[in-house]
Amino acid sequence: MKSDTTTTILNFILAMLVILGVVFALLSMTRTREFRMLSANATLANSALLRAQGLANDTAAFNAAAKSPELTRILQSIQPPTAAK
Repeated sequence: MKSDTTTTILNFILAMLVILGVVFALLSMTRTREFRMLSANATLANSALLRAQGLANDTAAFNAAAKSPELTRILQSIQPPTAAK
């Protein structure tokens, strides 16, 4: 080897790169685990929303035939507000 200083510097750089590689691998694993958990939660929330929308549609269809004023008031209260133009 030409110089002990050069070897020391290169070994230090190599050690830092190895440490950074381990840190990035750990960050990747934790973020992947968090993403999987959030994906599962989003799937559950989406299915609950679809069930609620289906129930609201069935209720609106029933109200079209039964014409209940209380049910009409409830359905109007859960409708999303229309965008003003």
